[in-house]
Amino acid sequence: QVQLVESGGGLERPGGSLRLSCVISGSIFSINTMGWYRQAPGKGREFVAQITIGGSSQYADSVKGRFAISRDNVKSALDLQMNSLKPEDTAVYYCNVYGRRTSSSPNNQNYWGQGTQVTVSS
Repeated sequence: QVQLVESGGGLERPGGSLRLSCVISGSIFSINTMGWYRQAPGKGREFVAQITIGGSSQYADSVKGRFAISRDNVKSALDLQMNSLKPEDTAVYYCNVYGRRTSSSPNNQNYWGQGTQVTVSS
């Protein structure tokens, strides 16, 4: 019953900004990490950014200095602020949660959102 719903994608010009949000609903026992991945046409799913439950963040080299990941514990949301967008940022962006569904879950599992399209074009 864990559900991740992304929003905020759309069409933006090079140099512009977008803010993605992932709302996490349902029951989950624990979360190890939360993150954003993207997949461009004809390419595999690529790591973008992640944040641990302790608050440590990590970014792909391609987005360092431009993107910022954050958590909103009150809203149970994961956000990705994307600045200085480039055409190569065009992709479907997926929210990811790596954690345990219940206390009896044997290990962590990956949960994915449906994805939101980001298109950067002039």
